[in-house]
This record gives sequence, C-alpha cells and structure tokens, in this order.
Amino acid sequence: MLRELLKDYHIILASGSPRRKRFFELLDLDFVVDVREVEEIYPPELKGPAITDYLARLKASAFTELADNAILVTSDTIVWKDHQAIGKPANEAEARSMLRNLSGTVHEVYSSVCFTSKKGQRTVNDRTKVWFKELANEEI
Repeated sequence: MLRELLKDYHIILASGSPRRKRFFELLDLDFVVDVREVEEIYPPELKGPAITDYLARLKASAFTELADNAILVTSDTIVWKDHQAIGKPANEAEARSMLRNLSGTVHEVYSSVCFTSKKGQRTVNDRTKVWFKELANEEI
C-alpha cells in the first residue's frame, strides 16, 4: 500500500546506514541512496531529541536542489546517558570504555527523521529506553 501511495515520488534516502537502507527495502519502496557529507556539529545548548532533530535537518540542508516530486529522508540517532550524548567510539579502547559505562545501567536512544520536499519539511523523533545488562569483562 505504501509503495502505491509513493509510486509517483522520487525517494532519496540520505543515509549510509545499512539498517536504514534495509528498512526501506523491507517497506518495498523504490528509492536511491545519496549521502552528502556534513559536519555533524550541533550547538552545545541542545539536549536529547533537539540534537537529533537539528542534525537530521542539517543533513537535509546539504541538498540544495530537489525535483518537484522528490522526498528527501534524512535521519540521526544518539545515545543519551547522564544528560549527555555519547558519541561513536573512535577505536576499540573507547568502545570497551563505552560498554563498561553502559553496563548495568539504563540509557535512552533518540532518533529523528526529517522529510524534505519542495513543499516543506517535517521532522519527527522518538525515544527508546534501553536497559543494558551487566556485562562481564570477557563479554566486553
């Protein structure tokens, strides 16, 4: 049904995420992947979902021209713990440290999706609460 509703649109997924691409494939949508590089820097006063909303819109801003029938989909996700965003680990040592920090605790994951067309833009977000089991050093 969704495929039929969107058949006259050119859908652009602006994400290199294999999970997001697979999600669109599972929806049986015709789409293209077009990733534009942006510096993912956000104002420090932003918190939680305001960060992912901002970054999803920032990614959309890299597309200066859209066809009349285009729908651009951009997205961002962060892990939020102890009132701060946890970035992606730069190396294995950082990844281990991050897993130790999350072990046995609760954190939140915020995701925002921005839909952009020539007619306008709409950003939505959601929160998932994650209970992380206690991890032994061997598991990490």
